[in-house]
Amino acid sequence: MLVETAHMMPITKLQKELTQTVRKVSEENKSVYILKNNNMEAVMIPFKEYEYLSILADVFERMEIAEHIAARMKNYNAKKNTDWDLIRKD
Repeated sequence: MLVETAHMMPITKLQKELTQTVRKVSEENKSVYILKNNNMEAVMIPFKEYEYLSILADVFERMEIAEHIAARMKNYNAKKNTDWDLIRKD
């Protein structure tokens, strides 16, 4: 992943400039990549981007569930069902 160095920030600098950085992320709608010991440690993203990614994650999870259901339905045989009234009696 390529990241512009202008969007990278050491964690020590972030600690000193947290309020300004949060404001900048919000206003400019650009992410900040946080470095710890010169390694990518975290990312601060605008809330709208986070919200979008959360929705995408939910959609992918639902798609995965739908695929599992479709695969199971291929082997479904209604004749093997047990009558609900028989189950309730036990």
